[in-house]
Amino acid sequence: MPPLTRKILLIDDDPVVREAAAMMLRDEGVFVLEASCGVEGIEMALRSPPDLVLCDLFMPGVDGFGVLARLRAEPATAGVPFVFITASTDEDDSRVGFGLGADDYLHKPLDGDALVAVIARHFPAG
Repeated sequence: MPPLTRKILLIDDDPVVREAAAMMLRDEGVFVLEASCGVEGIEMALRSPPDLVLCDLFMPGVDGFGVLARLRAEPATAGVPFVFITASTDEDDSRVGFGLGADDYLHKPLDGDALVAVIARHFPAG
């Protein structure tokens, strides 16, 4: 389990999904920042870079691709692991995301075990 010093930025426009994911993360001992849209998430990440970003792919306004591109363009957030959360099963979406520098994908509905596995991959013990 990651220590509380780990900070994850969770960006999702669906409040039900966002709250459920935030609760799962907090249960794992992670400090969670929540953003309800891409613009808010970008602002939060640039103000205080997180240790990992979990971001919905399809949101109104700035979508997940736009968030990822913006964060990768900034030195303070360029190396922050970025994981898309999406209901999309379109392989083209995955290719675009990985091409922009995404580190991982989680599929909705979010599964607690999959979420813990992603955290473990990006925050190895020790």
